[in-house]
Amino acid sequence: AVGAAATGLRPVAEIMYFDFTTIASDQIVNQGAKLRYMFGGQTQVPMVIRTQCGLGLGGAAHHSQAFESFYCHIPGLKVVAPSTPYDAKGLIKSAIREDNPVLFIEYKRLYGETGPVPEEPYYIPLGEADVKRRGSDATLVVTSAMGSRALEAAEKLSEKGIECEIIDPRTLVPLNLDCILESVRKTNRALIVHDAVRRCGIGAEWAALIQEHAFDYLDAPVMRLGGPETPVPYAPNLEEAFMVSVEDIVKTVLELTYRSA
Repeated sequence: AVGAAATGLRPVAEIMYFDFTTIASDQIVNQGAKLRYMFGGQTQVPMVIRTQCGLGLGGAAHHSQAFESFYCHIPGLKVVAPSTPYDAKGLIKSAIREDNPVLFIEYKRLYGETGPVPEEPYYIPLGEADVKRRGSDATLVVTSAMGSRALEAAEKLSEKGIECEIIDPRTLVPLNLDCILESVRKTNRALIVHDAVRRCGIGAEWAALIQEHAFDYLDAPVMRLGGPETPVPYAPNLEEAFMVSVEDIVKTVLELTYRSA
């Protein structure tokens, strides 16, 4: 795919599980991401890598990881993670037309989700976030499948008088930081939620950016939710315990807003 892209095609390669991109990481990280830069722009690598990630289907430790933060660290790559059918179509069409390599991460638990998708062509620009819910008391920045859990948690919190704004970046690189900051400056609180292991996850980078650019607006520390520091377990009950739950989100927002359950 890297060679085909460099010689004028627009390949879409599929690597069934995100975990298996590690086997191809030299081509992705050291070739695809770098060729345009190393040849001074004389060649482009318009390549899309579709891959599925995430928890909830009993894939165990070799088939359930989400390490998007690793690829977000690599200059030259763009990283996309849709959360709805509408976003998936609009973003994949834009990704195929992008002149740089794009890692298109599909959360396997979302494959059964349905929603309105226009038949006619439409394009969602890479780097354009979406406000999934408006609110005034706390900003939840969520990735992929965590969006639906955040929306459910927001409804429960609304019953307690707390209105959450939910931001889905959709594109992790490039990141629509202005959208996140605008929300945080309004709500004065931020919680970042992702399925990946919390330590060194993408939430750490986003928390740092919020601290750097919106510190004076914060009424509480930026908080993060993610997986524990362990491989993903196979047993269904342990896998469920590994995942960030709706209750986890509700509890953390209550802490952010100084409310009690």
